[in-house]
Amino acid sequence: MSGLRERKKEQTRRAISEAAIALFLEKGFDAVSVAEIADAADVSKPTLFRYFPAKEDLALHRFADHEDEAARVVSGRGAGVSPLDALRAHVLAGLERREPVTGLCDHPAVLAFQRLLYGTPALVARLYAYQGRSEEALAEALGVGGLEARLAAGQIVAVLRILAEENGRRIASGESADTVYPDAVAAAEAAFRSLRDGLPY
Repeated sequence: MSGLRERKKEQTRRAISEAAIALFLEKGFDAVSVAEIADAADVSKPTLFRYFPAKEDLALHRFADHEDEAARVVSGRGAGVSPLDALRAHVLAGLERREPVTGLCDHPAVLAFQRLLYGTPALVARLYAYQGRSEEALAEALGVGGLEARLAAGQIVAVLRILAEENGRRIASGESADTVYPDAVAAAEAAFRSLRDGLPY
């Protein structure tokens, strides 16, 4: 029963978030009230706040699964596979699938969401908090502890962010994902070579 309950909670959480994002895209983040979102999602305000403590979290729910993604990749890597090799393979696979988190996605709905996200200061600030938690989770997954792990995790997360931002910048300027793809792969390969040269992982 607990598994079914959790799935229903996640369905509700996703439905509330998608209703909020639709309103944000239509009216702008600051012009939408929590009451409007609750009404659109057919839930009460107390219920909404049980799922999303802050308005910003409603928009960033799409990133929730990615918050500890790098850490999961490192923790779940196969025997004999280094953390950097596991992350490199994961990034290249994401580019090939044109996953939005890589920045290499030219689907109109994804582009609209990214304009909302990066054009709203409150959402940008909350996104940096997500990235901070990504670093913490990755540092723990690296398993060495202390400042060394934090520095390594910070470098890796920064590289992933910069690669995605560069892909996103080119897509936003009008290039297609297929056009950008070869350069995105080359940039990722170069970035991971640099990481490998500088990090003991």
